[in-house]
Amino acid sequence: MSHPQAHAAAGSSRVRALFALALGSVGVVYGDIGTSPLYAFREALRPISHDGVTWDEVVGLISLVIWTLTIIVTLKYVLFLLRADNQGEGGTLSLLALLMKTANGHRAILFFMGIAGAALFIGDAMITPALSVLSAVEGLKLVTPTLSDYVVPISVVILVMLFAVQSWGTHAVSKFFGPITAVWFIVMAVAGAAHLSDDFTILAAFNPLYAVNFLYSDGYLGFVVLGAVFLTVTGAEALYADLGHFGRRPIQWAWFCLVFPALTLNYLGQGALVLKHPEAIDNPFFLLFPQWMLLPIVILATAATIIASQAVITGAFSITRQAIHLGFLPRMEIFHTSETQTGQIYLPAVNAILLFGVMMLVFLFGSSEGLATAYGISVTGAMVVTTVLAFEFLRMRWRWKASTAVMVLLPLFLLELTFLGANLLKIHDGGYVPILIAAVCMLLMWTWVRGTALLREKTRHIEVPLEAFVKSIERKSAHAPVSVSGTAIFLTSDPESAPAALLHNIKHNRVLHEQNFILTIISTNTPKVAPAERCSVERLSDRFARIQVRFGFMETQNVSQALGLFRKSGVKFDIMSTSFYLGRRKLVPDRHSGMPYWQDRLYIAMANAAIDPSDYFRLPTNRVVELGSQVII
Repeated sequence: MSHPQAHAAAGSSRVRALFALALGSVGVVYGDIGTSPLYAFREALRPISHDGVTWDEVVGLISLVIWTLTIIVTLKYVLFLLRADNQGEGGTLSLLALLMKTANGHRAILFFMGIAGAALFIGDAMITPALSVLSAVEGLKLVTPTLSDYVVPISVVILVMLFAVQSWGTHAVSKFFGPITAVWFIVMAVAGAAHLSDDFTILAAFNPLYAVNFLYSDGYLGFVVLGAVFLTVTGAEALYADLGHFGRRPIQWAWFCLVFPALTLNYLGQGALVLKHPEAIDNPFFLLFPQWMLLPIVILATAATIIASQAVITGAFSITRQAIHLGFLPRMEIFHTSETQTGQIYLPAVNAILLFGVMMLVFLFGSSEGLATAYGISVTGAMVVTTVLAFEFLRMRWRWKASTAVMVLLPLFLLELTFLGANLLKIHDGGYVPILIAAVCMLLMWTWVRGTALLREKTRHIEVPLEAFVKSIERKSAHAPVSVSGTAIFLTSDPESAPAALLHNIKHNRVLHEQNFILTIISTNTPKVAPAERCSVERLSDRFARIQVRFGFMETQNVSQALGLFRKSGVKFDIMSTSFYLGRRKLVPDRHSGMPYWQDRLYIAMANAAIDPSDYFRLPTNRVVELGSQVII
């Protein structure tokens, strides 16, 4: 093959790869924002539709929608935040991990902002499936009113099935996510474009002055409407969180070539329809379609909402794994559902919690109208947090002057604060739900971080320096422990101190193996660790060595696999004749400790619920020895 032909073939291959990734991102990244037209415009109209709506109100509202999509999604996320990555990974916790490396006197503030963003995302992961599926199934009421009483039962069945299949993994299903969602966007675009002729004056909405005039003329009511307008950008955080799965360019191409035009056309079409047929205000999305198309559109909408829900559930799994590896939550059972895609994981505990929360929301609110009031706070809160972290990113990573960063981000920050304020007005109507969910998540993470730090302090004063211990044990004496063949690996979180399991083994069993490795597992602030940097070893004596194994916060902490790298580097031991020693602590609450008694009890409950370390670190199950001790916290 000649050089020009080879170059053309390589270029064609790159284009196909870009197209495939862009199509995949349509299903996973844009599933949530793609279902917003089902309810966003309808809910925005509701506060102003009691006495009918005027041309200025409809055009002003659509203008608000278009410019919200432009400023929040296009400018902030697609063009700016996708460049603020942590070695190719995005998301609130990924950005927090990056900033914690260079944070100086304000680590605590960054930490609380980061866990607040993560907690709000988890709240979003509960509300999104309930709201999206309910809004899609409610289309059945237009097919035949007799199905109105079956909306909630059908939604419950769909949601239960959705959570039930999580353990199967999304590898096989995900192949269909992109094409189905792409069809959904195309159908929305065509339906919207077909109704532009209802009233071409709706195109005036591209002028932002109509949005400003709407807010100015409607006063307080316009401020209330802002809360519903923000529903149009739900799912924007997924753009950032899924950066590592698809890369920046495919996500950007998908937005500009398909998603943004389709959303814009659909909202314009809904606006034109309402201008010509004011009675369509009750459900402008489904009324874009003729009666004979309603049932297929309801089915397609339901499929799109299931995909959107799947994406946000997978996001909750990913953000929980990040929180565990960063030390914000106790260890949980993590299953990989794909042999090739490390991001496709399943956490049974998180799945059960999400299912319980979603079912409670469906039965508590009973309709998408009720749930929409609860939705905006979690989304706007997460966006405000991301903007604050982005300010630190510009200062610390891109080395911008603080004044320059403020000039760029302050208008965006004030806009998002305005949206947040508008949504806070709905606290009594259900807005308290995401606040409660986020507060519980933050309390759990804060308790775990604080309790772990206090536990480390409490055990430090009784610990024996490792190097001093090795020197003393290597001295020949009558009380020296019996030497036995084989290798012992002692897991510890403090590489400077002799592990409690090692001390207990010598004290009670009076034996010492030929080879003894003090193993520390380190979770880094980077998504992944290069194989060359995975393991390091430091010889302390002929029989003792200190080894460290490093994992990124996006990786599975498979110790058995990592130890294979040691054997390749010349450290000789047989994994099947090696014993792994773990220290197990029984925690006892103390009313006079650093935490309140109730928080002690909460920390102990979380510690007891954590998965066994031997399972979490993938240790050979028949080679693990546990030695216990009691610690008062």
